[in-house]
Amino acid sequence: MRRYFLPLREFLTLGCLDGTIVLAGAAGLDRPVSAVNVMEVPDVLDWVKPQELLVTTGYPLAAGDSDPAAVLADLMPGLHANNLAGIGVKLGRYLDSIPAEALAVADELGFPVLGLPRELAFDDLIAQAFAQLGHRHADALARADTLHTTLSQLVLHGADLDRISAEVARVLGVGIVVTSTDGREWGGALDEELRTRLIDLDLIDSSGRVRVERLRAGPHPVGDGQARVLPVPAGGTDLARLVCVSPERALGYDDVQALERTAIIVALLLTRQQAVAVVENKYRGDFLRDVFLGRAGDETFVVEHARTFGWELDRPMAVLSAEMDPVEPGEEPVFDNTRRQWHERFAAAWRTVCASWDRSISTVDFSTEVVSLLPASVAGDSPRDAVDQLVASVAGDRGGGRRPFSVGVSRVVSSVSELSTAYNQARRAIQVGRRISGGRCTTWFDDLGLHRLIALVPDPRELREFALDVLGELAADTSEAADLRVTLQVLLDNNLNVAEAARKQFFHYNTMRYRISKLQAMLGPFTTDPLLRLNAAVALQVLDLDRGSGAVR
Repeated sequence: MRRYFLPLREFLTLGCLDGTIVLAGAAGLDRPVSAVNVMEVPDVLDWVKPQELLVTTGYPLAAGDSDPAAVLADLMPGLHANNLAGIGVKLGRYLDSIPAEALAVADELGFPVLGLPRELAFDDLIAQAFAQLGHRHADALARADTLHTTLSQLVLHGADLDRISAEVARVLGVGIVVTSTDGREWGGALDEELRTRLIDLDLIDSSGRVRVERLRAGPHPVGDGQARVLPVPAGGTDLARLVCVSPERALGYDDVQALERTAIIVALLLTRQQAVAVVENKYRGDFLRDVFLGRAGDETFVVEHARTFGWELDRPMAVLSAEMDPVEPGEEPVFDNTRRQWHERFAAAWRTVCASWDRSISTVDFSTEVVSLLPASVAGDSPRDAVDQLVASVAGDRGGGRRPFSVGVSRVVSSVSELSTAYNQARRAIQVGRRISGGRCTTWFDDLGLHRLIALVPDPRELREFALDVLGELAADTSEAADLRVTLQVLLDNNLNVAEAARKQFFHYNTMRYRISKLQAMLGPFTTDPLLRLNAAVALQVLDLDRGSGAVR
């Protein structure tokens, strides 16, 4: 059950506490009070709860032969560790004063020690305390309801995330940021001074991503206040994160309740936006697919239609294809909906980062990959550095549960009609790069070498037939043929140095000679015919790519 509280400083304004003296620990007067507990025994630590104000007549401290100074000095660290608000002692009947040793410990801990009026009745204190806390509870509910109603009206009138955030920031006196689940900012109301403070605290990275994973463990200190993050759930899944920054004060339960109501409104707004975005993104994706397939219309129509999406295609561009790497063998298997959430977060990161560079960059989600058309003007004189920066911005520090990915980049093309070729180049680059590097790579089509020439052959069947003609039975899908292909590749890689090839495969020299004779029986005299040797080397690459990608594009 939610517990509402008053700062101890405000709690001391209760009428029954007139005449109360702060004897020590004044630095802790902002501690929260949510209840009052009466001390009846010296060993009270087992009976107290956080945020309680412990009050006593002093009798348990002075009972028997106990030294009040020693009892209090021993008690203070335990009360402080249990997050009590403080201790109040009625002076004059059982205890005339608090010993200086105990007060010194309280000052060192910042744990308030109060001298209560002698005439104070504890039942009056408890009654007034709970009445005041009840008023605080009612005020918090009223404020949350008012905010909820106001935000609902704003949503109905078409307000966006920035407008919603601005209203919450005004009412609560805080900074608000709405982000994706991995911290990509979608909207908010955060002034530049506060943003700079978060950057200095390393809560915002160089790409502008809020490090929400660092806030999930609990409130993070920001000046005299704190930053905290709340999930924005809908339908059993997290849609977003609501980040609240309060630089001057700690957030109370009533603030958190108002933020929870805000999260509900944000979830409604995001759900509506996502429903619209799904349709828009599908339409944009279908259009770009048609462009790549050459069936979107003539170039003038394509350029003009793309401008309705905010895209500029009438300029030199390179196609960038980005794809999440497969789940590694040691990882836990995941459900399809989890994988889809990963991809949606991945696509959203690309859209956000590309838009921060140039809002006219077209970035679409092709279900299993993200495709961006990067203008040459963005890359400038160092296109590779620019793409590396783009990839680094999307990857960040891989916080927030983001997945590793690979990227392929085409040559720069100057017209819409060349985009189909550029897209195939980007796809070829990502496939070959992943096979060579194993993932987490950025590969340029111009760096593919022989693979680049293979990719330029338009008919995959022609490539397969070439490989079968050259390799013959060595191209069979059997373990023996695969083993012999490895031997052939090692021989070619070592310039037919039999001894070196035998050493690398851990074969006896005579075993390697025997294998070479079997290979020559299948291929012909490749050891003496350089043209045959070249054909075999190319055929091995074609076969490797064909079986790795399912088809040679």
